[in-house]
Amino acid sequence: EAPEVIKTFLKRITVLLQSLVIIIRTDNGIEFKNRVLKEFFDSVGIFHQMSSVQTPQQNGVVERRNQTLADAARTMLIFSRAPLFLWAEAIATACFT
Repeated sequence: EAPEVIKTFLKRITVLLQSLVIIIRTDNGIEFKNRVLKEFFDSVGIFHQMSSVQTPQQNGVVERRNQTLADAARTMLIFSRAPLFLWAEAIATACFT
């Protein structure tokens, strides 16, 4: 699923910004380390940078955004007294607020 989502995202960004993506940076998640993405990045001339293992500082902007989303989701669940199994829905809601 990740390769298709990434391909779609990159195509949308290219159209939206009217500029080519040259570099994409990800963590070392297995969803980013596969032949499909490597071939796609090579075919469109994108350089794939992966952050070092156990070094979230290299992905600071994303890590901070994730923390903000988690804080918002936690606040919504506590305030509404909703059960914790709704965590994914709370995160999705936080993304759109």
